[in-house]
Formats: sequence, C-alpha cells, structure tokens
Amino acid sequence: MILLFIITAFAVDGSGAIKGFWTIQLHPGRLINDFFAVVGIGGTLLNSAAVGLVAMILIYITGVSFSGPTFAAVFTIMGFGLFGKTPLNILPIILGVYLSARLVGKGLRDYLIIALFGTALGPLVSVVFLETGLPLWQGLILGVLSGTAAGFILPALAVAMLHMHQGYSLYNMGLTCGFLALFAASFLKAAGLPFEKALAWHSENILLLQLIIPILSLMLIGSGIFFSGKKAFKSFVLIQKLSGRLPSDFVDMEGTGGSLVNAGVMGLAGTIIVFLAGADFNGPVIGGLLTIMGFAAFGTNLRNSWSVVAGVMVSTFVFGMKLSDPGPILAVIFSTTLGPLAGQFGYIPGFFAGFIHLIMVSQTGSWQGGMNLYNNGFAGGLTASVFIAVIQWYRNNKNDM
Repeated sequence: MILLFIITAFAVDGSGAIKGFWTIQLHPGRLINDFFAVVGIGGTLLNSAAVGLVAMILIYITGVSFSGPTFAAVFTIMGFGLFGKTPLNILPIILGVYLSARLVGKGLRDYLIIALFGTALGPLVSVVFLETGLPLWQGLILGVLSGTAAGFILPALAVAMLHMHQGYSLYNMGLTCGFLALFAASFLKAAGLPFEKALAWHSENILLLQLIIPILSLMLIGSGIFFSGKKAFKSFVLIQKLSGRLPSDFVDMEGTGGSLVNAGVMGLAGTIIVFLAGADFNGPVIGGLLTIMGFAAFGTNLRNSWSVVAGVMVSTFVFGMKLSDPGPILAVIFSTTLGPLAGQFGYIPGFFAGFIHLIMVSQTGSWQGGMNLYNNGFAGGLTASVFIAVIQWYRNNKNDM
C-alpha cells in the first residue's frame, strides 16, 4: 500500500507531490484538516506513505511480528496520514513512549502498539509548534517537548483506560489520547490559545479517490485467497462468530487468509455505505475506511458492526442531521469501535450504543480542541464504559431483585 500511494502521488502530481508534502509538515493538523483540501492528491498520498513507512521501519527494527495489532496500526496510521498525522508531529510522541519504556527497563518493542496508535496526539505537537504564536524555532522545540511528554505518559494511561471499558471499545488509544488531549487543551485555553474551529473538507468528486478503497479491498481479498485458498473463506466465516473484544488478533485466532478477506469485505461494505449516503470520498472518509479495514484483523467484523452502524444512522435521522455531513458519516464509519459490545451482548445493546455514540462524538471534539485525531475513539470509549458498567451491575444484581 505504501508503494502504491507513492507511485500514485507522483503519477498524479509529479514533483508537485514533494512540494505538497513539505507544505503539510507546516500545516496544523487538528480535526478536521483534510490534507486533500490543503495540498491536493500527490502531497497527501506522499505524506500518508511517509507515516506508514515510519511505522513499518519501527516494526522491522523492534522485531515485532506483523499480526492483527500491527496490521491495524499501519492501516490506521496511514489513514490518518490523510488528515492529521505527519512524520514531523508523530515522532516526538513515539520518542516519549520509548523514554517511558526505558524508564521501566523495557524496550520500544514492548510498547510499540501504544506508540503507533498514540500518534493520534500528533496535532498537539503541531498546535504548540504552529498555533501558539511563538517564533518558529521556539515553537518547534516546545512542540517536540510537549509531544515527548505526552508520549511519556501514554503507556500508564492506556492501561487505566482499558480497565474502564474492559476491551469493549476497539480504539482504546482514542479514549487514552482523548483524556490526555482534554488536559492539554484546558492548559492551552487557560494560556489564552483561542482554539478556533478547524474544518478543511475536500468535497470535489474525483474518481481516483472513489476507487482507492475498492481497489485495495479487492487486492486484500485476492491476497487472502492467494495465501490460504478456500480456507480463507472458512476462516472469514469463523471470524464473524468472534465478539472482537480486545485483544482479538484475528490473524492469530483464525489465520491470515480469513483476516485479509475480512478486511477487504469491511472496506467494500464501508464504501457502499458512503456511496449510498452520498458522502464525499476525501481524506477523513478514506482514512476512516482504511482504519476499519485495519481493525478487521483486530476486532471488527460484519456481524459485530452492523447494529452499531444502524444505531448511528437512526440517531442521525432522529436528531435531524444529514448522513453525508462530516460528523455523521465519520461517526458511521468509526462507530465500529463499539462492535465488541454487539458481538458480546447482542444487537440491541449494540444499536443503542451506536445511537448514543453519535451524540457523544458531536461534543467530544470541542472538549479536546481537536488535538486527538481519534475523536470517535474518545467518544466510543466513554460510551462503552457506561454500557459495561450498567450491564455488569444488572447481571451481578439481578438475582437479588
């Protein structure tokens, strides 16, 4: 996928892709900044490939096996490379996680997944660097220090957040980074940073952008069949029976072939929903589809997702929103973070979790100043925590009623 993005970037924009890439490095990446709207196709795809390359290099040098979590991490980091992450703003986060690991006598290998998903806080670096009004070099130093400090805290905070929702929200780092961004945003607001709303949304219909996900999906399905033959479809069926509760490494549990087919099917299903909704195929939407494809190897499947998605759609209708608008369409895609709730407790809890998710996600972005790119993960984690608390309280006490 990295090579495909690089080739496409230069085929579309030639040397202009490099100019666009450099422009992105100095552009604030707070939610929602669609890089396609900022520099066009070439520079955006090149930036996505660059952050994906950083992830792949780290996976290689740390010796972590390429399984469900790493598959999800690479797809997610490249997806958000279309609308928020840059090599410049993710490296301080990774450095902070590395220093935290060293403090407790471990290596980056032990916390690599936290480091990769923790890059959701990349905009924190960009905000301090570019939006505080400091001279460029002072902003850069302070931005790097801020990102490193945030990364340093992430491992401890990630464990605490996982206990809150007990693995029923797939984007645990979204909840973790959301909490951290909430404190950072409060500090910066107190210091006088206005946090004006950021929205750059590419809305031009371009065939290439509409075809990226279907082509990748078909390639993944073809790869699954190539690696596992007919067993890929058997594994795909078995994956649909799994709840997806964290940690559910589908590659380890049911094999590579079935996981690749599941990823391709999720990509095609998501594409159909976006087409039917009449939404735009741009950086955030394609990034969202890449994310659910990645998590199709680490918790997401059709069976545990459909009722949650249906809940978001009904909520959109009830509250008079338009499904194709930025907030609702992203909530539809990313609400699959709550799939394990439906996978474990059934479609009705899944439906109501999706219904509430849309309400929550429309508020949480402003709480954290758009500095946590996984805003749906933040909202999903909060929603899952409430649902789990209620469900477990009921189950533990129903015999006494």
